[in-house]
Amino acid sequence: LDNDIKDRGEYQLTNALENMKNKGTKFSPGKVEEWLDCGNKDATVYTNERVLEHNGNIIDDSAQVINSELISPCYLGPNVIVKDSKIGPHVAIGNNTEVSNSVISGTIIQNDSCIQNARLTNSMIGNKAFFNGNNIDQEVSIGDFSEIK
Repeated sequence: LDNDIKDRGEYQLTNALENMKNKGTKFSPGKVEEWLDCGNKDATVYTNERVLEHNGNIIDDSAQVINSELISPCYLGPNVIVKDSKIGPHVAIGNNTEVSNSVISGTIIQNDSCIQNARLTNSMIGNKAFFNGNNIDQEVSIGDFSEIK
């Protein structure tokens, strides 16, 4: 980057590594202790579980947990509202999402979504989604801008 070396207008990692090698940098392989994948829902939810286990609870200061129970580890992003719910373990809830009257574990919920009356496990819900689970135990994979009543 400092020398502005580009190939076809882009910085290339291979060029950087080659330059480092030419300057005498010694490389050694790292040890892969666990391979985490995000190729499908089940793999992504499992990867989220492992990341949360490693990082522990991350609760943004602006998140509101009202009359609810959080079971560690969980991630609650900025402006999340959790009301009258039981969340966790292994739940990640993105920015500006509201969850109410729900029991959720092992689930990823993206940004700007609204979840009501859900009983979810091993699930993924996209951005700007609305989901009313009608208090039925479910495992779902719902894309962005979806609405399920």
